[in-house]
Amino acid sequence: MDNKEFGKILENRTKLFAISIIKLSSSLPNTPEGNVIRNQITKSGTSVGGNYREANRARSKSDFANKIKICESEASETVFWIEIIEILKWPDATKVQLLLGEANEILAIFTSIGKNLKR
Repeated sequence: MDNKEFGKILENRTKLFAISIIKLSSSLPNTPEGNVIRNQITKSGTSVGGNYREANRARSKSDFANKIKICESEASETVFWIEIIEILKWPDATKVQLLLGEANEILAIFTSIGKNLKR
């Protein structure tokens, strides 16, 4: 698989991830605490895909690297919020665990891409 094909697959994967995050956030309790977490996870979880799409349209190698670092950071923050939701046992535990697995995989992918750019 070449870089272009990989990029399209990852763009789609991060888009599906954003949709899953939105569905999760809509299932959180309508409390002040739930609203804070809903806003945080929705921002970080949807930002991963948006920033990756921008990275693929970067104007330079350094612009690409910067946007990949943002993707990594947003993915890491999303993992944090999913872990909090899991600890609080708010929605369906099985769905949260599956989403946490996907979030960790996406984080690992962006971490790997970022490290490979430094070579």
